[in-house]
Amino acid sequence: MLLEPSIDKLQTKINSKYTLVTLSAKRARQIQDTNHYQLEHTQSEKFVGIALEEILADKLTCEETEDSSQDLYSKNLSE
Repeated sequence: MLLEPSIDKLQTKINSKYTLVTLSAKRARQIQDTNHYQLEHTQSEKFVGIALEEILADKLTCEETEDSSQDLYSKNLSE
């Protein structure tokens, strides 16, 4: 089974695998609750896959705060 998008492509957007997993899990729960997507067409049918596609498309970003132990997660709403 080939997983898309690949971890290598995703790590060009977000360097930390931990942050990538946390961000995609939070966004997947949000998608499940609201049924609102940042992309018009997705390849994945699962919420986590959709969240990862949003990260790869730069619709979902992560900004490091001054306190590096916490990250600020934000949706890029520029459609």
